[in-house]
Amino acid sequence: MLCSKAALESLEYPRLRGLLAGQTQSEPGRLLAENLAPLAERKKIETALSELDEAVRLLIDGQAPSLGGCFDIRQVVEQGQAEGSLIAAEELLKIAQSLRVAEDCKRWAGPLEAQPLLSALASQLSSLSELKRRLIDSIGPRGELLDSASFELGDLRYRIRQTRNRVKQQLEQMLSSEQFGSCFQEKLVTVRNGRYVVPLKADHRGQVKGFVQDESSSGQTLYIEPTKVLEGNNSLQQLLREEQREIRKILLQLADLVRRDSSELLNNQRILGRLDLRLAAARLSRQYQGHRPELVKPVLVELKEARHPLLMETDGRIDPAKAVPIDILLPRDCSALVVSGPNTGGKSVALKTLGLQLLMVRSGLHVPCHPDSKLHLFEQLHVDIGDEQSISESLSTFSGHLMRIKSILEQADGETLVLLDEAGTGTDPAEGAALAQSVLDQLRIQGAKTMLTTHLGQLKHFAHAQPGIENAAVEFDPQTLAPKYRLTYGIPGASSAMATARRLGLPNVVLERAKNYLGEGENDSTALLAQLNMQKQELEKELVLAKQARSLAQGAQQLRKQQLQELKSKKKEILARATKQADELIATTESRLKKLRKRQQADGSPKQAVADKEALNAAREELKPFKPKRKRQGAAPEQLAVGELVRIALLGVEAKVERLLSDGVELNVGGKRMRQPLSALEQFSPRRFASDKKGGGQVTRKVAERQTSTQLKLIGQRVDAALVELERFIDDALLGNLQQVEIIHGAGEGILRRAVREFLAKQRGVSAFYAAPAEQGGDNITIAELGDR
Repeated sequence: MLCSKAALESLEYPRLRGLLAGQTQSEPGRLLAENLAPLAERKKIETALSELDEAVRLLIDGQAPSLGGCFDIRQVVEQGQAEGSLIAAEELLKIAQSLRVAEDCKRWAGPLEAQPLLSALASQLSSLSELKRRLIDSIGPRGELLDSASFELGDLRYRIRQTRNRVKQQLEQMLSSEQFGSCFQEKLVTVRNGRYVVPLKADHRGQVKGFVQDESSSGQTLYIEPTKVLEGNNSLQQLLREEQREIRKILLQLADLVRRDSSELLNNQRILGRLDLRLAAARLSRQYQGHRPELVKPVLVELKEARHPLLMETDGRIDPAKAVPIDILLPRDCSALVVSGPNTGGKSVALKTLGLQLLMVRSGLHVPCHPDSKLHLFEQLHVDIGDEQSISESLSTFSGHLMRIKSILEQADGETLVLLDEAGTGTDPAEGAALAQSVLDQLRIQGAKTMLTTHLGQLKHFAHAQPGIENAAVEFDPQTLAPKYRLTYGIPGASSAMATARRLGLPNVVLERAKNYLGEGENDSTALLAQLNMQKQELEKELVLAKQARSLAQGAQQLRKQQLQELKSKKKEILARATKQADELIATTESRLKKLRKRQQADGSPKQAVADKEALNAAREELKPFKPKRKRQGAAPEQLAVGELVRIALLGVEAKVERLLSDGVELNVGGKRMRQPLSALEQFSPRRFASDKKGGGQVTRKVAERQTSTQLKLIGQRVDAALVELERFIDDALLGNLQQVEIIHGAGEGILRRAVREFLAKQRGVSAFYAAPAEQGGDNITIAELGDR
């Protein structure tokens, strides 16, 4: 990506690097964070963002590896490339610790399947088992060479310890002996010139034979090596020289191994540093609530609820609530966005937020915005932002702005984003505005997207009138005129210089004089812009409230649907429970009836018959609540006339009134006469009468005359034919006022029995049906009770 170092500094990109470096665990990761730069290729950007997505999931799941203890070993490896070069034990310790981290990380990635990119990256780590084993056996935790580095070194050090102990014991014996005890300044064995000596008083020089290795500054003490330990000291020096030769030999061997595995070591550091960088970016993303915006090919910006990450930071701590979210929108058909509004209102912050978030995305970082945001990966980012704002600006400052704009115009194309702060200032407002308009036109012609901030009214009018250029205003509180740091699109913002001056405490007399100098027209224009801004803010508030109300209504509707469904389910449950209870009661009653019949057969005495009848009546009373009630289709008549047609509610048939009686009527039903009370009849509305034609006494539904029987045999018949015959049988039984009939269908496969009972269940004149008692045929016969349902 083309972006100058000055632009990076203007957008505070180095400070962002520092925040990222503070989240790393290792030296390689910290170095990568401190040298982070925007990536040039789209594929690399998408890979980095995908790896970051995986790292965030690892942190959420608590599965992130520990990368502490990994060191930057590039310089050490490069120093060991020359044949015969040595690597210090302390540096070899860093290599050993880095190898431990690499091995742990590779083992961590082994079972990892949910994060394929990071797993594949970690699987490229080299364990370098031989080098790691030699380093662990040779280098101690403080960077010292261990006795186990070689057999020769271990043997030499054992002999050195033995010789040193022997020499010290000889000298300690001299210090504690009565012969020489008074000759020594103090009873202390010390070392001078690498040899063990004792402190001898200067005036006892001749009493102890030996070689003076040193003396005190006062000359009162001589550090003498007695001849008794001369041979031991010589042997010790010889062993120490041999130890140094062996140490050099071991370090050369280890350096050769490092040189042999140098490419794998550097590759390990590259991978571990990259893993650490991704995990550090993930920690930072979670702290500022970052997301990955959708990277789109159309040249547009749609950052929703974007926040400046550096505004959230205080002393290394991140608080997302400290930055106000703003929507930064540059649609495809908009070539430039002109942002205006009061001083200290957040115009420059909006500008820097866009620039920094573009740099972050191109660097493989999440940005603090809504996850539905969209962003085009511009290939160039050019910035003209002043670091400081002052009351007056010199010609040199304006010249600097012009030089930057000249450079921008030379490079801008269709993949360029340009950010201009306080465009047109630093010179005469009219000339500055005209120059800024021309620059905007030229950038539009070259295909670049531009976002600029201004206080110049001419630029605001230009944006309003020019197609492809849009105004945006920084919101402010209409009561206090304090800035809200959010953007409102479609209208320019009032600069509110007077209001800002009043808020900052300038004298009222100065403000009133300034209003007079400003003129009535400018005052009216400023007031109009302020009023438009307030009205738009109020409309947006009402829109938010309307959306909230609609959301609440939809939630309430959903709740009602859910409650209705629960009510239906509850109703079904209650009906099922009631049906079960009815079935149990019917079964109990049938059992009681069977017992009554058996007892009646066993004991036919009148007394027992009365008791059985009472028990039977009691059983029927218990069944009454469960008998389905037949619904009437019309009202019971109060007055009837001879020849009038009525409906018998129980039978569902029409009849003709033949004679009026004191307690009811006499009817003609299919040529048969029967008496019924008025309550059993239904009167038509309007009333209907039989015709005077011959045979007019017949009802509209004819009933064949046949002898009424209480039994119907259907055994061996097909279902269709049996049901036709069953229907005629039930009709005849109802007309004959029978209370109970039997249908003999047999057992077989149960098909006919099931069809008969399903038919009976649908008949309004059948109040109940059940299988006959076992002694009467059981399930081969169905008994149907007739009456009002």
